[in-house]
Amino acid sequence: MNKKIDALLKNFGTQKVSVIHNSVRESPKIVAFVTVANTLSTEDKLTKAFMLTNSIEDGWWNNKEITKMFDGDSCRSTMVGDMVLIGTEKFRCESSGWSKVS
Repeated sequence: MNKKIDALLKNFGTQKVSVIHNSVRESPKIVAFVTVANTLSTEDKLTKAFMLTNSIEDGWWNNKEITKMFDGDSCRSTMVGDMVLIGTEKFRCESSGWSKVS
């Protein structure tokens, strides 16, 4: 098959959400794009983005659903205060769940 069709089929039914790390010492920055299924609820997309950007047995950037957007060899895991952008809606990670950022 041709490369354009292969790329379209590979991404059919998915979307990329942005994971933004927030720090008091630096401006917020996108550290990853996470590929999620379009059919997931917003809550499930947020949960998946959080889960896939946390290191357990290996660096989270090695997950196949991740497009690494940070410089260097490593990056901290996503935590409270960080954000996820889904389309045009931004959500902040709270100690329990997520809050929409206006």
